[in-house]
Amino acid sequence: MKVNKIGKVITIIALVLTMAGCGNPKENNQQVGESKSGSESKGGGELRVAFNAQPPTMDPLMTTAAATKYAGRHIFESLMTLNSKYQPEPMLAESVDKSEDGKTYTFHLRKGVKFHNGKEMTAEDVVASMNRWKQKSGTAKTLGDISFVAKDNDTVLLQLKAPSTPALTILATQTQFAAVMPKEVIEAAKEIGVSEIIGTGPFKFVEWKKDQYIHLTKYNEYKAVNAPADGLAGKKEALVGDLYFDIVTNASTRETGLQTGQYDIAAALPHDSYERLKGTSNVKVITETNVALSIYFNKKQGIFTDLKERKAVNAALDADKILMAAFSNKELYKLNYQYMPHEFWVTEAGKKEYNQKDPEKAKRFLQEAGYHGQEIRLATTQDYPYVYNAAVVIKEQLEQVGMKVKLDVSDFASYSTKREDPTKWDMLVVSDLFRATPGELGILQPQNYGWTDDPKIASSLQAINAAASPAEMKKLWDELHGYIWDYLPGVKLADFAFFDATTDKVQGYKPFDGMIFWNTKVLK
Repeated sequence: MKVNKIGKVITIIALVLTMAGCGNPKENNQQVGESKSGSESKGGGELRVAFNAQPPTMDPLMTTAAATKYAGRHIFESLMTLNSKYQPEPMLAESVDKSEDGKTYTFHLRKGVKFHNGKEMTAEDVVASMNRWKQKSGTAKTLGDISFVAKDNDTVLLQLKAPSTPALTILATQTQFAAVMPKEVIEAAKEIGVSEIIGTGPFKFVEWKKDQYIHLTKYNEYKAVNAPADGLAGKKEALVGDLYFDIVTNASTRETGLQTGQYDIAAALPHDSYERLKGTSNVKVITETNVALSIYFNKKQGIFTDLKERKAVNAALDADKILMAAFSNKELYKLNYQYMPHEFWVTEAGKKEYNQKDPEKAKRFLQEAGYHGQEIRLATTQDYPYVYNAAVVIKEQLEQVGMKVKLDVSDFASYSTKREDPTKWDMLVVSDLFRATPGELGILQPQNYGWTDDPKIASSLQAINAAASPAEMKKLWDELHGYIWDYLPGVKLADFAFFDATTDKVQGYKPFDGMIFWNTKVLK
């Protein structure tokens, strides 16, 4: 089976999803991967984004944080990516062949693609990057024992022990995405991540001034795909010379800066500003419903290793009140217990466990668990106001059934670091972007914060990945979804829309799975 760069459907799962269709910035403080923007950015001006959170790292394999992904996707690219229908399409690959037995994928690499350091990409770079991806990414591990081999300078083989229907979709996943970097950068990487930020994308890294901005500049040697832009696939063009992610953690400052023209785009605006900004003449409101709001439990250690304690929380919650506090407007969220909202995956299994609003049932579970007033640490951040506001109401609802809850509030970078340490928290409020396959759900992965180390969940995900047909996948997912709501790795609360806005001078901005700033320009 052949996959070309025009974006043909390349797996059964893609067909299924189609039918279903988530300081002073001018200071010269250059760091790794720099080049002065004046020498490479010919015209186009600059695009300033009021970014709501400090990324914990610029290495996309070292975190699941959206802030890292949104900045990093402009620098790094992968073999495969997702189009607007969540179909996988080639990006750094020219085309892909699948063997008759379904165990080998042959990637024919695009020729003439150069890294930001001027080196031409080869199969060795791709293999080194993919081997690091399969080691670091929880999603990659759902493919089981796989290997990447350089057949020649322009060809890479992906070899699986068993066929996997969603293999290429998994390779295109955007969480801890499979960024291709130079082999020497991979080999020099430390435990905390790579020390050089070098990719093949339309923008190259200039500097990251902590707590102030991330500066990228147009990469004039970028080689775009010759196909229409579609989601994250197709043609990418840097239409501005310089791209600044200004770190502005205060939501009011982001909103005011947008209205005064200090910023061209403002991210993650307060949901209670939605109606007001909709009526502002020089502002365009952007919403994209592709995010799930959930509670994660720390199941590695502490109180929520006890299933009855988790069930007590689930019984106590009133999702309607939590969501209104978080989002203020019913246009911006939808009550939903589905962990996979795509139409194909929708199931009735687990529905009765959702949004119970039953304090007495919660108290019975606490009594059975032997709860006696232990403090529960609910970690949150005000950098995402909806996360903080939801946490406040969750705390109130749990205290009403007798639980002692402490809000642990920190900036997003500290929150991201803290959630990786099981000694630091008991509950989190988390926003997760929609996934194309169940194996990508972070809440089900044993190495992800929350640490869902359950044999039945693991074996079910493996069976879904190895399913021979869509019907078999759907049946297996129905069974697993019911089990998830019984086991409670966390609690799914709702689907919601991120709320961004631009000035009326911004043209071409079209998010998919979050922010995209290629093919975007600013009229000055």
